[in-house]
Amino acid sequence: MPPRRSSRTSQAPGRNPRAGGGRVNVAFRSRAGQPPGRRRPLRACVQRSRARRKPSPRPRRCGAQPAGGPAQSLDYRGTVRLLGPVCEAVHQHLLSLTKGEFDIRYVPWLQWTAFPELFPEIFDALGSLQCPAIPLGLMKLTACLERALGDVYLLNGKECPFLLRDLLASEELAAVFGRSVMDVLKVFVGSPCGLNLRNTLWHGFASPHEIPPKYCSMMILLTVGLGQLLKSYLQQTKLVLGHRPFIALTNLEDLAIFPDVTSEVLSVLEEVVRKSTFILKVMLPYWEAALIGFRSHRFADCAMLLLTQLETGLRRVFAAVNQCPKRLLTAESTALYTTFDEILAKHLDDGKINQLPLFLGEPAMEFLWDFLNHQEGPRIRDHLSHGEINLPEFPKEAANQLLAFSVVLLLRFTDEDLSAALKEKAAIKSLVGLAEGYHAHFHPVSQLKKQVLSCEKSIRVWPLLPLPEEAEEAARLEGTSETQACEALITEILRALPPHLPESRGVVSDWDSLSAERWPQVIQELCGTPVPTLFCPRTVLEVLTVLRNISTHCARVSSQFAASVELRYQQWVERRLRSRQRQTYLHMLTSIKLLSPVLYLILLLIALELVNIHVVHGKNTYEYQQYLKFLKSILQYVENLVTYTSQQENKWNKTINLTHTALLKIWTFSKKKQMLIHLAKKSTSKGGL
Repeated sequence: MPPRRSSRTSQAPGRNPRAGGGRVNVAFRSRAGQPPGRRRPLRACVQRSRARRKPSPRPRRCGAQPAGGPAQSLDYRGTVRLLGPVCEAVHQHLLSLTKGEFDIRYVPWLQWTAFPELFPEIFDALGSLQCPAIPLGLMKLTACLERALGDVYLLNGKECPFLLRDLLASEELAAVFGRSVMDVLKVFVGSPCGLNLRNTLWHGFASPHEIPPKYCSMMILLTVGLGQLLKSYLQQTKLVLGHRPFIALTNLEDLAIFPDVTSEVLSVLEEVVRKSTFILKVMLPYWEAALIGFRSHRFADCAMLLLTQLETGLRRVFAAVNQCPKRLLTAESTALYTTFDEILAKHLDDGKINQLPLFLGEPAMEFLWDFLNHQEGPRIRDHLSHGEINLPEFPKEAANQLLAFSVVLLLRFTDEDLSAALKEKAAIKSLVGLAEGYHAHFHPVSQLKKQVLSCEKSIRVWPLLPLPEEAEEAARLEGTSETQACEALITEILRALPPHLPESRGVVSDWDSLSAERWPQVIQELCGTPVPTLFCPRTVLEVLTVLRNISTHCARVSSQFAASVELRYQQWVERRLRSRQRQTYLHMLTSIKLLSPVLYLILLLIALELVNIHVVHGKNTYEYQQYLKFLKSILQYVENLVTYTSQQENKWNKTINLTHTALLKIWTFSKKKQMLIHLAKKSTSKGGL
């Protein structure tokens, strides 16, 4: 239960405890049995600053929302005015504490955040002479608080809202903390009508000196109060708060394009940040703090500061090249303010083409999309801002890539003579070359290429798997007419492919040269062909989704086959197979000889369609729907293969008939010349392989 209010807590919050013996208790108060709308928001100092609501023309039921929505029912300006003196008093109180006193008095109430060790660090920032310390501390605090509130939400809710504003407006949190408490949080971090500290900082709008330290102090004490309220709620409900695990950044090896940043590169960057027009002078301390963070191995600090300042600088460039200066600096409550989402989009909100991609070039845009937006990429800004990453374990590799990219970007906005001189340095010249040759790694096109190559590699080892000689000979004799019909269909389909294969690169020129041994080379060559990825339209993404599903299931078939072969071989050698199991084993070996070329054929067709993916624009609505229907029929085939070749089903005898039906569909559709490889040959604008 929260500590009882002492007679001394009515003293001014900012009074030095040593001088007057007083103590600030900012615990929230929550009484069991009272509806959320009647709960007192704060005890002592915070009680005076509860969010003011505009008078309602008529009484409303508790929890009912006004017609204008909950945000409009709060008097944000009035509440902010009332909060000012309270925040200052809280700030002076915290400044009067020693580190030890803070740890003893408040850290126990911060355990609910799952990151209590963060708050002593933020406490130190309150008295820091480095101006970026307060904004950086608030960024960390809001991210940590959002994550912790999400954990509390899951006590009663099922799926945590993605946006903080939706989280703060939820009934699930109001049931725990009270609506008035949530209103106070909205004023600080949940609405553009209030202080909007979270978004103002995370989107790079605030300069280092612009956020008063008193707001950071107030957020610390609010978090303490939430912990006290939560403890009371958990005691009453007998619930146990669980914490979601942090997200580990994966696939960073795919993003490690630039080499490690050396001291030489850091020295160049230190010089460039002072002279590049990309950086506003008032924002320079952020860049300097980012470099200090990297040198001191505080890689999360470095990344957080760089991300916000890249957004700030790119917003300036965006406003300039699109001639929309109103979108430049301010985050208004009455208009959509410009963030990375708009900066990196293809179109402006008025439908015009965004000129920034043309100005930056595709390599720079691809890097930013990889790092920030693609669903299978690291999405570092999202994960950091929502508190999903363990900050002490933030990988150096990610900060390294951001720094290297920043060097190249800043040089574009530096005096030509200085830029040219710096680019003569070997390390900088290497970074510029790598940046100019960058291509997407996490776009669905790139992911599909990786899937196809991985699956092809797994099929390539099939001949190396152990097979007993007597079983292999028995399987050969068991071949059926349907198997031969399948082989004939594969031959017919392949005979039509050479005109569409990359003959210009010497891979294949006719049917005779497309032997089984050369299939891997052809597939690898096709997957190495550049395919435009920036701003792919919906139709392209839909086709890519189906192709990726097909490839995924092909890989599962290959994996299941390898596992089954090794298991059955061991059982065959040890004579542990019963009569029916031996027969099933023979069916499997018969199917293998057919499935290998069939899977290769499917991978080859996927690679060919991928190279020509943008030709899908040439199809009308009916043709497009028929094409999707064809691809989904192939997907259904490989899904059935996954089922029949699993060790649970183990129905290898059914795969031959299934394969024959699928090959007929491929051959029939191919004869209609409606695959993308056929349309590419007809297109004079796209060309074909």
